[in-house]
Amino acid sequence: MIILYGIPNCDTVKKARAWLTAHGLNHEFHDFKKVGVPADRLAAWEAALGWQTLLNRKGTTWRKLDLQEQSAAVDAISAQALMRSQPSLIKRPVVEWGGRTTVGFDPVAWAAEL
Repeated sequence: MIILYGIPNCDTVKKARAWLTAHGLNHEFHDFKKVGVPADRLAAWEAALGWQTLLNRKGTTWRKLDLQEQSAAVDAISAQALMRSQPSLIKRPVVEWGGRTTVGFDPVAWAAEL
């Protein structure tokens, strides 16, 4: 089962969901805003991908943080705490392909997953 994690109004998440649907791939959508970030999954993503990959330092939410909050993200534990408190800081979408996890939307790489 493919599980796509993200925020429904995110343009990248919208494109990713449309791509999965267009390719006839059944998937479950996990909405960070409504359901929250599963702590066990966040830890697993960090272990697989690294916290630096998961933490979105280019988005609006990051830029809105004060310098003290930004500088507090120094390791996996502090970054996970920040991402749990502000799910929009997680780079999107995170996709679990049933054994492999990816972050971001790349149609070429996704086609290779198939």
